[in-house]
Amino acid sequence: MISPEVWKPSEGIVLEPNAEVAVREVKRCVALTAGPGAGKSELLAQRADFLLTTGACRYPKRILAIAFKVDASNNLKERVWRRCGADYASRFDSYTFHGFAKRIIERFRPVLTGDDALDAGFRVVPKGKAHPVQTEFGLLIPLALKILDAYPMAVNAIRQTYSDVFLDEFQDCTYEQYSLVSKIFVGTARRVTAVGDIKQKIMGWAGALDGVFGKFEADFSATHLNIYRNFRSQPQLLRLQNDLIKVLDPGSEMPIELLGGEGGEILLQSFNNCTGEAFSLADQINTWIHIEGVAPSEIAVLVRSYPEAYTVRLTSALDGLGIAYRNESQMQDITTEPIALVVVDFLLCLYGSREPKAWTRLLRRIIPADDDEHGGSVRNDWNRFIKEARKTAAEDIAAKNYAQRWTLLKEFLSMVGVSLLTSLSHDYESRDRLKEIIRDIKKHIDAALGQEPDLLKALAQLSDDQSIRILTVHKSKGLEFDSVVLLRCGGGGLLGQGHP
Repeated sequence: MISPEVWKPSEGIVLEPNAEVAVREVKRCVALTAGPGAGKSELLAQRADFLLTTGACRYPKRILAIAFKVDASNNLKERVWRRCGADYASRFDSYTFHGFAKRIIERFRPVLTGDDALDAGFRVVPKGKAHPVQTEFGLLIPLALKILDAYPMAVNAIRQTYSDVFLDEFQDCTYEQYSLVSKIFVGTARRVTAVGDIKQKIMGWAGALDGVFGKFEADFSATHLNIYRNFRSQPQLLRLQNDLIKVLDPGSEMPIELLGGEGGEILLQSFNNCTGEAFSLADQINTWIHIEGVAPSEIAVLVRSYPEAYTVRLTSALDGLGIAYRNESQMQDITTEPIALVVVDFLLCLYGSREPKAWTRLLRRIIPADDDEHGGSVRNDWNRFIKEARKTAAEDIAAKNYAQRWTLLKEFLSMVGVSLLTSLSHDYESRDRLKEIIRDIKKHIDAALGQEPDLLKALAQLSDDQSIRILTVHKSKGLEFDSVVLLRCGGGGLLGQGHP
């Protein structure tokens, strides 16, 4: 634990004055609004690091973070893990609104009676008749609210668990979602930090609450702050962002003193046809990876919509160069599941020649955060297990198949144990849900093998660090990349380097 006075942001992060105030606040609730690309997710990760490592969030208290999308929720959890380590990050709970509601229902399920009654291990389905073994996704928040209304001890139990609450992309909060948060935390000493951009409300069609920031400031007596600067963007990209902000939202443009310097690069390219564009961009990506040493995971190709339609020629050109890529829309949310990352890293360790990054990530996830006393012996046990498993995998490689991959995975998951697997995500506390996700992961890998007979290349589609990412601009919110290709900008392509 360190004192608040000596705490510093992560290396390479410079906080502007209002961001510094928001990160270090220990008494008041904060409503933080920011323009596009202002690094709101990174600010929350830095705030979590400050609260946990300085003791402002004192053990056994926890931090609750609520986001709108599964990938955003997992991304924030991963950021906190990287910033302050597994010990502290184990006290950081990151959910979606519906995930948080489901957690309340699971914990206080007996409160629900009559037509609302649910069995232990109930399923959540997109649509369908509600009965004790299942409920609709859209009913999770209403059922959680019923529990909170009927059982005040549930409200108190949740309050006692957390000292701090983070609300990400708060501009899209609906009436139901706001009711869930306010019913628990209004009028308490809990520090609630809501961040968002009122000019980026995209969920109006889904009932996003008008004036939600003003309501939050009044209900929670919150201090309002505004930030401008993207934490990681280089100056060249900051100036481009500022030019766009001047058009979209003149009142939120960045102060000129934040825009100095020459770092970063922006290249606008025009092409006569889609084929020429595809081969040129593929060559540029190849140069980034093999000449400039940019990791594939640090490269993104962004489109407005329908990635599979707009990138068909580009992906063909990437295939020709042997560059792995991952279409995030086709992968849905499976690639953000913590258990998927564990499975992929395990198989990479077995069937790859040298995978130090995969091994490091794997150990970080399967060795308990509080196992300092026995950490060395546990690590040795895993070294021995992987060494023996690699001998079996070598037989598959010699036979030019991967017949024993799922047998080895079953042995691995058995050795990890249920308690550690469920600690990866609160969703996995339902054994049925955990089994379902593992089955989905296996299906994705088998499907990839059907198109790509090399297991390592197939795994690259799911790996954290071996494939470039193809995704929509909206899905890229909150993510960081070294180099980005933005397709179809007025008929041309826009390339940028420097964490746009």
